[in-house]
Amino acid sequence: MDKLTVVSACLFLAADVFAIASVASPNWINTGEERGALAVGLVRQCQTIYGRYQTCTATRLPPAWAAALALIITAIVSLTLTCGLLLASQWRREAIKYACQVAFAGMVFMCIAALVFPAGFYIGEVGGQPFKLPNNTVVGSAYVFFVLSILFTIGGLLFAVKVYSNG
Repeated sequence: MDKLTVVSACLFLAADVFAIASVASPNWINTGEERGALAVGLVRQCQTIYGRYQTCTATRLPPAWAAALALIITAIVSLTLTCGLLLASQWRREAIKYACQVAFAGMVFMCIAALVFPAGFYIGEVGGQPFKLPNNTVVGSAYVFFVLSILFTIGGLLFAVKVYSNG
């Protein structure tokens, strides 16, 4: 494997790890309420009561968040497949072409998820409006991981296209 392919594979792997971590974490949106802080995620939500006890339950997903979750999971599958195709390109050089196409599809899925997710800010736990968080609420670390996975995917795609164009 040449250096650009290794860099591309590492960026896609990092994007995959960040995307998986973001889905698994309940810290997509954090509220700082007086009686307890609430962390809302795509899969679960956790509330810390009076700074002592943390209780986690499954999240009731609004349609926008269910769509975002499905898109992110599809992107995770695409990124994993891209890493496999880049590994296979060591033996079959034409696999890089397919890796670029699958990675581009994964990037599109993530970008659409980033656009769809804020439409679900209206749920009772958050108390906002679509695309507008209330003042006492902030995006959490899981959302930052998700954005980082988009950036790493774009970077990996740039390197993969460079490898393909040199091929």
